[in-house]
Amino acid sequence: MFIWLLGTVIFIQILLIIELVSYAIRMFRNPDRAEVRKRLKNSLIVTPDGEDADITKNKVFSDIPFLNQFIIAVPGLARLNLLMRQANVKYTMGFFLLLSAALGFTGYLVIYILIGNPLLSLVLALVAATIPYLSLRIKRNKRTDRFEKQLPEGLDLIARALRAGHAFSSGMKLAAEEFPDPLGPEFDETLDEINFGVNVSDALKHLARRVVCPDLRFFVVAVILQRETGGNLAEIIENLAHLMRERFKFRGKIKILSAEGRLTGKILVAIPVLLFIAMYFLNRDYVSILIHDSAGRMTVGISVLLILAGLVWMKRVLKLDV
Repeated sequence: MFIWLLGTVIFIQILLIIELVSYAIRMFRNPDRAEVRKRLKNSLIVTPDGEDADITKNKVFSDIPFLNQFIIAVPGLARLNLLMRQANVKYTMGFFLLLSAALGFTGYLVIYILIGNPLLSLVLALVAATIPYLSLRIKRNKRTDRFEKQLPEGLDLIARALRAGHAFSSGMKLAAEEFPDPLGPEFDETLDEINFGVNVSDALKHLARRVVCPDLRFFVVAVILQRETGGNLAEIIENLAHLMRERFKFRGKIKILSAEGRLTGKILVAIPVLLFIAMYFLNRDYVSILIHDSAGRMTVGISVLLILAGLVWMKRVLKLDV
């Protein structure tokens, strides 16, 4: 039974590695090819003669046909596609799923060979498979932070354009041209939607959906309400920009005041780990019971869970929403 299981895992792993390597080679030789093909597939739909053309965007999640059909059939992957869009990654969802599967199978195979415990190998394989997802969330958060820092200056530029007599779309065009990623490309995509006939309110809602930023949502709501009820849009945008800057200042004060608590949490987490490492090298027999004895391993596992729970609790206590 073990031979069949090991052979199946190795076979699947080899297929995944071959596919990932071939994809990496194609990306290395033609770095712009994937982006061009993605845009063409999302915009150009070839239909046979005598049939009505479909002008809606048909998303292509993978260059592999059967994998693309599988991704379309799974409804839960729509949120993953949105996360990849928010993180602004260049590869497709098919590559992401193949990478997660490759890491999962590799983790299971390595841990099973080293330890021989199928349950622990499965748990660690699931952890390894979530590494690409965690990487996406980190990239999304970093991109959101950059957008938040650019947004007040972008709003000021739009407000000055409005006071100079330009239209709202012209102000957004100036911001899109002056600012780098992420604010510039996001505003530029919103302008493209407006130019292709999408309602301004809907285009702004799409912008708020693509970028996870509460300040941006305030801006979108303010613009939509102004278009419906009237008012001085330039003054409203200037007040929003001022409010955002004040929030940044207040966040900085909170970060300074909570620095001691965050440092305390890091020290409390590091002390058991450093102490175990030191005792392992100074008196290995003393801590060997925690490694070789079942009760010792259970104690270590419970201790790690309690440390992680304490770390999460301290982080939630020190996190204040402004």
